[in-house]
Amino acid sequence: MSIQKVTDYLTKIRQDVEFVSPTVLEPIPYRNAKKNTRVEIVNPEFTSLCPKTGLPDTGTITIDYIPDKTIVELKSLKYYFLQFRNVGVFYENLAALILDHLVEALQPLEMTVEAGFTPRGGITTKVVAKYKKE
Repeated sequence: MSIQKVTDYLTKIRQDVEFVSPTVLEPIPYRNAKKNTRVEIVNPEFTSLCPKTGLPDTGTITIDYIPDKTIVELKSLKYYFLQFRNVGVFYENLAALILDHLVEALQPLEMTVEAGFTPRGGITTKVVAKYKKE
């Protein structure tokens, strides 16, 4: 099989970011009135696709946030992340999209999403997107 045929196949199975639905995220009540808790969630097995080649991108997504009235149910977050497996998206857009979806669902006081990806061609990439409630 030629490289062009492989590239064509990978392009066909790749989906767009509109495929990812934030409605999967399930907010649950947070009952700490003092608001002094920081939550860190790490997904060391995150997978998406390169939007140019269709090849897999793997990395670690770290979410760090201070909840206000809700926190994320972890199984729903896992299913949210699974939606990216066949989605072609650049790292910078990925971190911003995850942040936007989580902020919309949870309305936290603060949130940071860090996307750190494994080396490709000897280059590593880390993207950090931040939100702070005004």
